[in-house]
Amino acid sequence: MSCPDCFKGSIHDGEPRGRTIKLHDLDTYVVEPSEGKEVKGVVVVIPDAFGWEFVNCRLLADNYADKSNYKVYLPDFMIGDAAPVSALENMHVAMAPGNLLKRGYNLFLTLWAVMPFIIRNRFGKTYPIVKNFFEKLRKSEGATLPVSVAGFCWGGKLAILLSHGVEVDGKPIIDAAFTGHPSGLSFPGDFEKVTVPLSVAVGDIDSQFPLEMAEKMNNLVESKPGPTRGEIKIYPGAGHGFCVRASTEKDGLAEKASAAEDQAIVWFNTHFKVGS
Repeated sequence: MSCPDCFKGSIHDGEPRGRTIKLHDLDTYVVEPSEGKEVKGVVVVIPDAFGWEFVNCRLLADNYADKSNYKVYLPDFMIGDAAPVSALENMHVAMAPGNLLKRGYNLFLTLWAVMPFIIRNRFGKTYPIVKNFFEKLRKSEGATLPVSVAGFCWGGKLAILLSHGVEVDGKPIIDAAFTGHPSGLSFPGDFEKVTVPLSVAVGDIDSQFPLEMAEKMNNLVESKPGPTRGEIKIYPGAGHGFCVRASTEKDGLAEKASAAEDQAIVWFNTHFKVGS
C-alpha cells in the first residue's frame, strides 16, 4: 500500500483559507470559490498518507477552489490515523548521505511513526468509509451539482475504486476523477474497470507507477469509448509524491506540480462542461 517514497517530500509554506466542518459524519476541511462566486461543482480531495490536516493538501484544495468555481472538500477519511508530518524530516535524514547510525535511527523513527497509518488505513477498511461519504454527497449537493474526486498517493487508489461503475440511485457516484501518483494499484485491473472519465498525473521516475506501465495504462484508458475515455500524463523528472509534496529546492518540480493542478482543473471543467 505504501513505499518509502510515500513519506518523502517537502512541507509547503502558506496559510489555508478554508474552514473545518462536520460533513456526512466526518471532520472536513472546506473551501469555496473566492469573492462569493457561484459554485459550479464539487471536488473531494482524498489525501496522501499525511491526511486532511496536512497543510500541503489544504493549500492544494485552496488552489482548486481559486483556479475554478468549485467547492472543495477534504474529509478525514483516516478517522484521525494519518501519518505524522514528522516522518517527512525523519525520512529525509534516513535517506541522505551521512552517519549510518543516525540514518538508521531516523529510519526506525519513520517506521515507528507510519506503521499505525499503514495498519489502520488498509484499503479494505477505508474504502467503505469513502464510499459512504460520496453516497451521501451524491444524494445531497450532488443531486444538482457535478461531483469529482482528486486522490493522491494513498488517496489515488481510492479515487480509482470510486471510478469502477459505482452508482447511487442509478447515477454514477462521481462524474469525473483525477489522481496524482496513485499507490497500491493492481495492473491492469484497476484501469480496466474504470467507467468514468479518469485523468492521471504521474512522473517518469515513480517507484509505484513505472514508466512502461504508465504508457500501457495510458493506451488502455485512451481506448475507452466516448465519455469514459481517460488520459495519463507523464511528467519527466518527477517522482512519486510530486503533486502534493514537491520540493521547491529541485529545479522545475514545483512547476510540474502546478501543471498537474491545472491538468485536474481542465479535466473537471471539460467533464463538468463549465468554463475555466
